[in-house]
Parts: sequence; structure tokens; C-alpha cells
Amino acid sequence: MVAEKVVQFQNKNKDLGQLGQQIVQMLQGDGYKTQINTSAPVGIVIQAQKAGILRDLITADRAFTIMITGDPNNFAIHIGIGKWIQNIAVAASEAILLSLLFLAVDIPEMLWTRHVENEILKRIVQLVG
Repeated sequence: MVAEKVVQFQNKNKDLGQLGQQIVQMLQGDGYKTQINTSAPVGIVIQAQKAGILRDLITADRAFTIMITGDPNNFAIHIGIGKWIQNIAVAASEAILLSLLFLAVDIPEMLWTRHVENEILKRIVQLVG
């Protein structure tokens, strides 16, 4: 099962690059290791991975993946669990990004992931205004 949430925003007149940077700062403030690609063909792609020894042993390739697509007055934010792409700034191919963005997760992890996704998404919606 692929878990992805999409939230649409209209008439917000937001600088999407600045919004991406604000999301990265918010996640880093919460202890996430992040990377961002602002020149991806699909829009802005952000990945966030919680650091920790146990996490590294169990799910080293998983990360929250956030995509911002559209234009300043009509954009969408996609959030889900995805594969951590080493050096996301170099992986600009749309086919690579779309095929690796969202992964299936088992039920207990999906419940935890949904809770964290909801919290991150709430905070992103607050950033948008």
C-alpha cells in the first residue's frame, strides 16, 4: 500500500522556494536530517530522515518525502514515506523521483508514520497561512 497525502492551496501567493526552505528549517529544528532539490522537474522535493542508531539499523533507506508542485497561487503539497535518495540534488530525473518517492510500509509502521505525517502536515499548513 502506498501512503501519500495531498493538500491543495489556492490564492496564497507564496514563494514556493521560500516555503521549501521554511519546511526544511522546521524539520531540522525537530532533529531531522534533510535534503532539498529545488530544480527537480516535478517541483521542489524535500526529504527528511530522523537520525538515530536504531533507526539506521532498521530502516536506513526510508524518509519522509515532501513535494511542492504548482505555482504561487495554485500549488499542492504531497507528503509520504519514501526511499532516501543519496544526493537528491543530483537525482533530478522525473522518472527516478516518481518511481522512488513513496514506499509501502507495514501496518504498525504505517500507523506511526500517519501520526508523524499528520503533525508535519499541520505545521506546513500553518507555514502556508
